[in-house]
Amino acid sequence: MKQRLITGILAGALFVALTIAGGAFYTGLLILLAIIGFSEYVRMNGVKPLHPAALVGYAGVLLFVLPWASWKIEIPSMPTIVWMLMFLLLAVTVLSKNKFTIDGAALMLLGAIYVGYGFSAMIDVRTMESNGLFWSFLSFGCIWASDVGAYFVGKAIGKHKLWPEISPNKTVEGALGGVALALIVAVVFALSAPDIIGLPKALLIGLVAAVAGQFGDLIQSAYKRVRAIKDTGTLLPGHGGVLDRCDSWIIVFPLLLLCGLIPV
Repeated sequence: MKQRLITGILAGALFVALTIAGGAFYTGLLILLAIIGFSEYVRMNGVKPLHPAALVGYAGVLLFVLPWASWKIEIPSMPTIVWMLMFLLLAVTVLSKNKFTIDGAALMLLGAIYVGYGFSAMIDVRTMESNGLFWSFLSFGCIWASDVGAYFVGKAIGKHKLWPEISPNKTVEGALGGVALALIVAVVFALSAPDIIGLPKALLIGLVAAVAGQFGDLIQSAYKRVRAIKDTGTLLPGHGGVLDRCDSWIIVFPLLLLCGLIPV
């Protein structure tokens, strides 16, 4: 626990500082996290880092997260990128004479979208022309509040298992505590910046961030259970890998954008 707390405080302080700094500092950090996260995903699925399919996946992640617009470089639309990745991965199955199968191709495509678009959405929010820092901290604040609330409420009064087949330690009481704390944080943001966001929208963002964030955690727990591993990586002592720590982020940010709750 001591190691977990020290790592969490140091990593959290660095992340907050780079988020405030924004620009190349924040974007560079998220690009690095995306690359490490996808490498964890590749390893989880038993694919060698330099396998052609893995390289296609890395290329897909970079197509999503690199700041092409700021470099004034036009790239294909997202549907086109996804189709190109699919085609290249299917081509690998043919060229390898099915030593790399269609199942593996599907997994690499899924990973590139899951990791690449997840981190890309975070970059898009922070680099908004207006109030990008506010919307980023609102989103992260609700996600972190949900994590904290779920953990401590679950520890204190949790009795009813939420989804024991997937994550045996999570409870219904903890999940509700996470939602409640995320809503409180959303209210604080709304009251502190009424000219940017109204209370109803802030509450909706808090609710979506809490529910989707906890679902993102369960998604990663389910996948680790399938692969029979405890952590996706060892980057952060006591916390696991990038996908362990960012599993909620890469679900919440895309969902907030797709639902139009953040005006990018």
